[in-house]
Amino acid sequence: MNNRKKLRIGILDFSGVDVATVTTVGMYKKANPGLVLREAIKKRGHTPVIYKVAKCQMFFHGRKAEILYNDKKIKNCDVLIPRVSINRDVDLEISIIKQFQLMGVPVLNEYLPVARAKNKLRTLQILTKKNIPVPKTIVVRKLEYIDEAIKKIGGYPVVLKTPFGTWGAGVVLVESRRSMYSALDIIWKNLLSNIMLIQEYIAEASGTDYRAFVVGDKVVASMKRTSKTGDFRSNLHLGGEGIKVKLTDEEERLAVRASQALGLKISGVDILRSNKGPLIMEVNAQPGTTGISSVTGIDVPAEIVKYAEIFAAKKLSGK
Repeated sequence: MNNRKKLRIGILDFSGVDVATVTTVGMYKKANPGLVLREAIKKRGHTPVIYKVAKCQMFFHGRKAEILYNDKKIKNCDVLIPRVSINRDVDLEISIIKQFQLMGVPVLNEYLPVARAKNKLRTLQILTKKNIPVPKTIVVRKLEYIDEAIKKIGGYPVVLKTPFGTWGAGVVLVESRRSMYSALDIIWKNLLSNIMLIQEYIAEASGTDYRAFVVGDKVVASMKRTSKTGDFRSNLHLGGEGIKVKLTDEEERLAVRASQALGLKISGVDILRSNKGPLIMEVNAQPGTTGISSVTGIDVPAEIVKYAEIFAAKKLSGK
């Protein structure tokens, strides 16, 4: 530990997974990110404290509020790292993050930034307000506006996205008017909302994007992701392949700006290289660490823990 103070570093785990599960997907292994992070905390000489959200109870009494864990008063931590693996009822479910904040616990990432990142529409609002470039996107609610919306973004093919979703879920490439209506019919039947994002397809990207892993105010690791045959989505857990890559200075600056615009301390920023320059496709509040660590050789969980040490020290000192 040298001169580092030994910390209790909390992991707020929304997954509901009680034991380590590792499955092979494509050329990579998918592990429970919370357990990977726990091992990184131990390696840095700190004590990991796992909070399973399903075992937490928020207790309001009189003018007080606290969190119980397994019906007992919760053991506190010096800094908390949420792992928010949910896409439904997000605002309600992440209220537990806000409660930790109200109890004075330093949190990476906080309630509001997570809520912003989980909502693709809100993300687009914030990024464009901050003059951060994104692909052309139109938000529609009714079928009668579809045809004109397609014209405005340049015609087919287009990318159809649900407002909530991650790891490539809720994203469809639509190549014709006929397939558009079929896709919408299926998606709207399975959504609680009829809001749909229609986004231009960046053909010159050729099924590739670039993931920047941002911790604090810097990109700690980056990779190029290429989709598997027959799928335009490049997510590693869907079978996409990644290679280590050095982003341009402009791309690194955009990634950090996008992360900070949402208020995130830890994020995965997905970038498309277009003929108009780099575009921010998505900002993920719960980026996976296993794939990018395997691809780049960089111990990303260790980078997160190092930042947690600095963040906790600043908060505890009142800075």
